[in-house]
Amino acid sequence: MIRLAPSILSADFSKLGEEVSRIERAGAHVIHVDVMDGHFVPNISYGATVMKSLLGKTKLPFDVHLMIENPDKYLEDFMTDQTEYITVHQEACPHLHRTVQHIKGLGAKAGVALNPATSLSVLDYILPDVDMVLIMSVNPGFGGQKFIESALRKVEELKALKERGGYDFTIEIDGGINLSNVKAVTDAGVELVVAGSSVFGAEDVAARVGEFLAAF
Repeated sequence: MIRLAPSILSADFSKLGEEVSRIERAGAHVIHVDVMDGHFVPNISYGATVMKSLLGKTKLPFDVHLMIENPDKYLEDFMTDQTEYITVHQEACPHLHRTVQHIKGLGAKAGVALNPATSLSVLDYILPDVDMVLIMSVNPGFGGQKFIESALRKVEELKALKERGGYDFTIEIDGGINLSNVKAVTDAGVELVVAGSSVFGAEDVAARVGEFLAAF
C-alpha cells in the first residue's frame, strides 16, 4: 500500500488544526512533521510543542523528520502515542546504529534520511535495523523546491537493495513531489510519499489529496 504524508511545514499555522482535519477527512494517511534547527539545514521550522498541539485533534500518525544536529538529545520530545516514525539524517549522526536503536527503544519506528548527494552505500551496515529509508529529492531546508531527477535512480537502486536483502523497510521520498511526478516515484518503489506545498498550496486542499491518492 502506498501512503500519502502531507507535510505541515506548508500548512497555514494560524489554522493548523483545521488544515490537518481537512487532509484527514480527505484520506491522507500520515502527518509529516519537518523539524529544522537552522544549523544542520539553513532554516528554522518548529519543535515538538507544535506537533503535540495536534494530539486529540487528529487520529493520523506522526512521521517526524529531524533535520537537526545532535538528534539524540531531542528524540524523547517527539515521542507520543501517535508517533509512528522518527527519522534522522545519516549525515547528522556519527553513531547512527546507536541512534536507530535509541529510537526503537522509545517505541517508534526508526528511519534514516539521505541527502541528494549522499550515496546509498553509507547504509550498508544499518539496513537490517531500519524501518524506513527517506530519500531526499531536494536539498533539505526549504519547502517548494524543484525535484532532483537523480532521486528516481536512487529509489530504484534502494528498492533493488531491499529486494535483494529481503528487508522490509519502507521507502519514503520527500521534496518537490507533485501530481506530475508522483506516479514516477511510486513506480520506482516509493511507498510513503511526502508532499507539502503541492497539497497545502492548492486552492482546494481536500480535492488535491484525492488527486494524489488517485495517482497512486
